[in-house]
Amino acid sequence: MDLFTILSSFLTILSSFLYKIYRNVAERNSEWMKELRAFDNTKLGVKGLVDAGFVNIPKIFVRPAEELEEETLHHPKSHNVGIPVIDLDGLVADDRREKIVDEIRIASETWGFFQVVNHGIPLGVLDNMLAGIQKFHEGDVDVKKELYIRDPRVSVYLNSNYDLFKSKTVNWRDTLYVSMLKPDDFDPDQLPASCRTEVTEYINHTSELGKKLFELLSEALGLKQEHLVSTMHCDESQLVGLHYYPECPEPDLAIGIAKHTDPSFLTILAQDQTGGLQVFHENQWVDVHPIPGALVINIGDLLQIVSNGKFKSNVHRVLPRREKRMSAAILYGGRFTGQYGPIKELTSDQENPPKYRQVLMRDHLAKIYNKGLHEKPSPNDYIL
Repeated sequence: MDLFTILSSFLTILSSFLYKIYRNVAERNSEWMKELRAFDNTKLGVKGLVDAGFVNIPKIFVRPAEELEEETLHHPKSHNVGIPVIDLDGLVADDRREKIVDEIRIASETWGFFQVVNHGIPLGVLDNMLAGIQKFHEGDVDVKKELYIRDPRVSVYLNSNYDLFKSKTVNWRDTLYVSMLKPDDFDPDQLPASCRTEVTEYINHTSELGKKLFELLSEALGLKQEHLVSTMHCDESQLVGLHYYPECPEPDLAIGIAKHTDPSFLTILAQDQTGGLQVFHENQWVDVHPIPGALVINIGDLLQIVSNGKFKSNVHRVLPRREKRMSAAILYGGRFTGQYGPIKELTSDQENPPKYRQVLMRDHLAKIYNKGLHEKPSPNDYIL
């Protein structure tokens, strides 16, 4: 047998083998898409699966085997490790404020996460808001179906997994979103009646807290107190996510929300006492232990960029539980038409040249929605 015949036979076998692989992948993808569409068409989200009595999670919710195996590599070395807790009491006193600013600076540089207590929002407001989230998600299915849509241009909408058709694994979570390109865009009447009063009161309270946090972060960067708000308008747009994680029959196989960084400037998170939120720190997953009345604050991608890498946007996730979990996240995204890059005052000497290029906000948001959570742009994608 000559060389040409051998080579021809080899190529024939290889082509047949590759075709079989392609066909199997295509069939799997086709079946996968059918399951995703069937799930989405119910407009009932993950809660609908639980209500239907599923005892095993559908395969679109099962994490890949390699991801589950990786869990053993990043188990917490110590359960005593936790994100910093910062007491905001006494902000008006100069000496106390200086200490708070320093604590926020250290937490933002090392963890990118911290919890705040004595933040000014009454415990009753937090509890009522979380109860309102539960009431809505466990309420009238017809009301929920009317709000269920995949159009982020709508002010108030419900869906399960904004990137459902792009994700590798479907997250075990449903979310009611409230989108505000400007604070004036918020219209409480668009919220469902079951949680309107409670959510409105919470949003009104966090508006003041958001400004306060941006002032403290400005000072922590060595800038004038008003820089991030008055000069850069970092608090102008907001996306509120009212999350509901139903009880999961197989929590070891699923994920509540996959690991990610927040694409915003800053996030304020209120959570119930169920737990499940984890932050990736020093090559291990660290539990964010719920503290009654506390709020979780985390640095987003845009704040890492404008701080020229001084502050850290950190990876985090939520593990599902056999118990339901409620939380509310407010993401501050800046001005929709804005362009953001490293702050001049932080890059004025040769030792600190700009690390990132300018980011056009509307393009940044478009990439987030077009690529999905696992492929969204990170600060590394904007490095010069």
